[in-house]
Amino acid sequence: MYFSGFADEAGASIDVQIKATKEAGWKYIELRNIDGVNITDITDEAFDTVCQKLADADIRVNAFGSNVANWGKSPFSEKDFERSCEELKRAVPRMKALGVPYLRAMSFKAAGTPITPENSASILEKVKKLVEICEDNGIVYCHENCMNYFSQSYELIARLSDAIPSKSFAFLYDSGNQVYKDNKMGTEPFEKQTAWGMYQAMKDRIVHVHIKDGVPVRDEKTGAYTDKFTFAGEGNADVPRILRDLKASGYDRGYSIEPHMVVVYHEAANQEDKSREQFDNYVMYAKKFESLYHSIS
Repeated sequence: MYFSGFADEAGASIDVQIKATKEAGWKYIELRNIDGVNITDITDEAFDTVCQKLADADIRVNAFGSNVANWGKSPFSEKDFERSCEELKRAVPRMKALGVPYLRAMSFKAAGTPITPENSASILEKVKKLVEICEDNGIVYCHENCMNYFSQSYELIARLSDAIPSKSFAFLYDSGNQVYKDNKMGTEPFEKQTAWGMYQAMKDRIVHVHIKDGVPVRDEKTGAYTDKFTFAGEGNADVPRILRDLKASGYDRGYSIEPHMVVVYHEAANQEDKSREQFDNYVMYAKKFESLYHSIS
């Protein structure tokens, strides 16, 4: 078992990300963005520099935070599907260079994508083709329960699991992604998803875990919900309960923190003038989470 994190939430450069990882006392990092550019999209020269700096610092990479089939890509766009295929093909040699088997990926945009048998079948076929690329290259497509099509309900995530029995397909569970989202099963109004409910739906195929936590905040005017992110164990994401169950089930792989408390990855406006605050928050989050983990028997 090891601890890691999306250290781009500590700072943009690889130097700052390494520094934060070392201040946390950890040996692993989950690569996502370097200087604001996804690890699949930086130049070969920049990638070589990242690899050398990680090696010099004796820091290993536990997972590859790609944008393959993520919440920003439409399942109805062939261009977005082709883009995901190309991103995955670029990721493969970089993952092999880093010695990392796990690719963070998704099942395309949920917003504006009605849940229908036709959409489910079409999106499933696209994900299967991406998984086939992983099969051919000895890596694992780790589907995260984020803002993507098959994460819209426990039923859909279970259906996805049943439809792709390949050993090159698994789940990446994020504890904080269900804080306020609808569980789109049955008829409206839908019940809200819970971290525990989604965990149970994914449990048998989880190979990697992201740690986030938060509470839902409802806008009184619009009725819409947003997240207010918290330290692990201080929100509604059942983090202690899930950690206890993972320990009891023998899970011995990685935990990657993704604080979101100062910088939210997909909200660029939050990136300005917060460098020291986000670095300190990341290191504090790391230490608090590790302490929480060891306190649970």
